[in-house]
Amino acid sequence: MSRRPGTPAPAPEPESTTGSSTGSTTGATSTSTRASRRLRPSDRTGSTTRRGATTRARGDAVPRALTWSGAGDGLALLLLLGTVVVGFGPVWGTAGYLRPAVGGALLGLLVAWIGAWRRWPTLTVAAATVAAYLLCGGALALPHTTVGGVVPTLGTVRELALGAVHGWKEFVTTVPPLHSFPDLAVVPFCVLYLVAVVAGTVAWRARLAALALAPVAAGLVATVLLGTVEPALPVVQGLVAGVVGLLWGALRVVEARVGRHSVATDSSREASRRLRWYRLRTGATILGVGAVAAAFVAPLLLPAAPRTVVRDVITPPLDLHEFVSPLVGFRKLAKEQREAEVLRVEGLPAGARLRLATLDTYDGVVYDASSDQPGSGVYTRAGEEIATADTTPSRELEIEVLDLGGVWVPGAGSVTGITWTGARADQLADSTYYNVTTRTALATAGLQPGDTYRLRAQITAPPTEEDLRSGRIAADTPLPPLPDDAVPGSVAAKAAQFMGEETDPVERLFALRDGLIASGIFSSGLEDQAPSRPGHSADRVDSLLAEDEMVGDDEQFAVALALMAQQAGIPARVVMGFYADPETDTRQDGETYTVTGADVHAWVEVPFEGHGWAPVDAIPDEDNKIQPEPKSEQVPKPPVLEDPEPPEEPADAVAGDVQDEDDEEQDAEGFDWGLAARIAAAVLVPLAILLAPVLLVLALKARRRLLRRSAPRLSDRVAGGWREVLDAATDLGATVPEGATRREAAGVLVATLEAPGTVPLAHRADATVFGAAEPSPQEVEAYWSEVDALLGGLHAGLPRRRRWRARLSLRSLRGTRGWAALRDLVRRRPTGAVDPGEARRRKPAGRPDGRTEGEA
Repeated sequence: MSRRPGTPAPAPEPESTTGSSTGSTTGATSTSTRASRRLRPSDRTGSTTRRGATTRARGDAVPRALTWSGAGDGLALLLLLGTVVVGFGPVWGTAGYLRPAVGGALLGLLVAWIGAWRRWPTLTVAAATVAAYLLCGGALALPHTTVGGVVPTLGTVRELALGAVHGWKEFVTTVPPLHSFPDLAVVPFCVLYLVAVVAGTVAWRARLAALALAPVAAGLVATVLLGTVEPALPVVQGLVAGVVGLLWGALRVVEARVGRHSVATDSSREASRRLRWYRLRTGATILGVGAVAAAFVAPLLLPAAPRTVVRDVITPPLDLHEFVSPLVGFRKLAKEQREAEVLRVEGLPAGARLRLATLDTYDGVVYDASSDQPGSGVYTRAGEEIATADTTPSRELEIEVLDLGGVWVPGAGSVTGITWTGARADQLADSTYYNVTTRTALATAGLQPGDTYRLRAQITAPPTEEDLRSGRIAADTPLPPLPDDAVPGSVAAKAAQFMGEETDPVERLFALRDGLIASGIFSSGLEDQAPSRPGHSADRVDSLLAEDEMVGDDEQFAVALALMAQQAGIPARVVMGFYADPETDTRQDGETYTVTGADVHAWVEVPFEGHGWAPVDAIPDEDNKIQPEPKSEQVPKPPVLEDPEPPEEPADAVAGDVQDEDDEEQDAEGFDWGLAARIAAAVLVPLAILLAPVLLVLALKARRRLLRRSAPRLSDRVAGGWREVLDAATDLGATVPEGATRREAAGVLVATLEAPGTVPLAHRADATVFGAAEPSPQEVEAYWSEVDALLGGLHAGLPRRRRWRARLSLRSLRGTRGWAALRDLVRRRPTGAVDPGEARRRKPAGRPDGRTEGEA
C-alpha cells in the first residue's frame, strides 16, 4: 500500500542483508523498538532526555501556544506591547494612532501564535508576516485607500510598501503632531507589528523565552527616537515594562530549568506547580513594592535632561537650492504687478504683516533662505496642526491666491496649522513644509491662482520703537555666516560712517537705519520716480552705497541694512512680505484685505531680548533729496568701482532656468554611467539582501557535504556519507534521537520516511568504521553513490515546494549535531566523521548480552 513520504508508519522488520552481522532481523526489530521508546514524548514537556540531550518530538508534543502557560505568555506580551503603544501618543497628538498601533500588535501576536501552533519553519513565518502585512495593513493603517475600509487595493499595497521603506524618513521630518498625515500611520503599525511577531515567536517557541524582552525593549527605544522631546508616560511605561518583564522572564527561566532536570510524574508536576505559584507571588510582591517606591522616588532623583530624538538631529531631505529666492521677483511685483490683486485675506488684524519668506544667507548674488546652516532652522512637513510651546491663542485666516506664483506660502505670525481647501488640496498638503525658526512656509508643488487655504497663527502686535530702544539686542543669536568675498568693502565703510562713535548695539542699529533713510531716495523704477536698477547683488549694493543720493526701494535698502548690521556685529536677516500703507489703510480687524503688488515690502528683523525677532524698516521718502552730513569726517568716502557690472538675474526667474548650460553639457557627455550604477545598486542590493539567507543556507550545506566527502581518512568519508543521510532526513521532518546508533537511526528512518535503503547503508557504515582495515577509494565512491541515489529517491516523490523547503530547512543546522557541524565548517574539518559516543566505541566493547558492538 502506497503512502505519502513523511507520513508516520509502523516500523517494518528489516530484511537480512548480505555482509551484515548475525541476528540482523532480531537486532533491527529491537532497534525499532528502542527507537520508538526514545521518540515517546514526555507527558509534561513533550521531549525525551537521553544522556543529557533534549530532542523535541514535534509530531506528538502539544505546542506551548495551545496550553494555559502559552495563554499567560500572551497576556504578558500584551501588557509589554501596551507600553510601546503608549509611546506614540505625544508625536501623533490624538488617539487616532491607537487603531494602527494596537491593531499591529494584535495582528503580530496572531501570526506568531499560528506559526507556533502549526510549527512553521522560519521562512514560512517570514512569508506569513509579509502576507498578513499586505492583506491587513490597509484596514488597520490606511483605511482611506481600501474598498469599504477593509479590502486592499493596488494603491493600498503600494502605500504599504513605500511606507515600510520611506515612511520612517517622512515620520521624523514632519512637524508634530502627525495626525494631519494619515499615511504616516504605517510607521506605528510597522513598529508594533514587527515587535509583536518577533516577541511572540520567541516566547512561544524558543528555549530561552526570556529573549522575547529584547524586541520589546527595541520597540520602546524606537518610540523615543521617533517621538518628540515630550515623553508619554515614562514612569508608567518603565514600571509596567520592568515589573511585567522581569516577573515573566524569571518565571520562564525557572520553568525551563525545572523542566530539564525533573521527572514527569503526578507528584513532580504538582510540586512544580506549587513552586511556580510561590515564585510568582513572591516576585510580584517584591517587584510591586519596588515599583511603588520607584514611582515616588524616581521623579526626585532622575535629572530633568531633555530627550534625544531623531527629528531634532536629522536634516530633512528638502533642498532649498531648487527654489528661487522670492526677493529676486521683488521688482516685478512692485512695478509690473503694482495694480494687480495677488492675494485675498480674511481675518487678518489691522496693521499686521504677511510674511512670504525669511532670508538669512547671502552669497554676493542673492539673499536666500537656508536650512542647513547654524541658526537657519529646518524645514519639516507641516499639516493641520503644528506643535508649539507658546500658549498665545491662535486665530484663523482664510487666504485665497489670486495672482501669485512660486513655492513660498504667505503666512502671518507664528503658524500653528495649515489646511488646504482648494481643488489641489491633497497635492499641496503633501508638499507643504514649515520652518519654525524663520516662520516660513513653502509648498513644493507651487502656488496657482485659485488655491485656498486656512491658516491658524499666533499673531501679536510688534514692539514699538520705544520698546526696542529701551531693550537689548540678543547678540549671541546664531545666523549663517557671511562669506568674506560676498560683501563689498563699501558696506563696512558706510556702516562706520553712519554709526560714528556709537558703541551701544541698539543705538548703532538705529543709526544705520536713520542714515539710510536720510541718505536715500525711494524709487521702484516707475515713470514718475527716479531711475532705479533692480537686484540686490554685491555690485548693486556697492553702487547704492557709493552714490551721493542712494536710489532704490525696499529690496536694496533692506539688504544694505542687514549687511551693515552684520558687519557691526548685530544679527540681522531680511524678510519679504506684504502689508498695507498705514497712512491709507482704514480697514478694521478681520475685514477682508485684498493684497496688491504695491503692498510688497522687504524689511529687516533683529533679535531683541524679550521680544524675539523684531521688524526694522529702512524705507526713505520718495521726495527726499537732502544729503546729510556724516557723523564722522575721519572715514573716507568709499570709492566708486569701475569694473563692468555683471548681468542681473531676471526679475521673473523661476526654478530650473539657471541649469540649461549644465543640462546641455550633461546631454553631450552621452550615457550616464553613474545613474546606471545607482539604478543597478537600487535593484540588486535589496535583491541580494532578500536572497542572502537562502544562499547562505545552501552554501553551508554544500560546504558541509564537500568536507565530508573529502575527509582525510577514508572511513571518515563513509561516516560522513551516513551523516549526510541523517541530515537530509532531518530536513525532511524525521526526528532522530541524539546518541542513537546508526542502526537505531536507520530503524527510525524506515518508520518515518519509508526508506528501507537506509538499513544497508547503516550496516556498511558500521562495518567500515569499526572494521580493522580502511576501505578503498572505490568502496567510498560506491558508498556515496548509494547515498546520492537514496537521497534522490527521497526527494523525487515530494512536491517541488516541499523539496525546496527541505533544502532550505535549518533543522539539520540546529541542535547539538548541527552546532558541531557548523563549528567544524568554520575550522575546515570534516563534519560528522564520528557520531556522539562513537569515540569510545572505536574498540569493540563488551555488552550485557555478551556480544561486542561490532556483532550487534
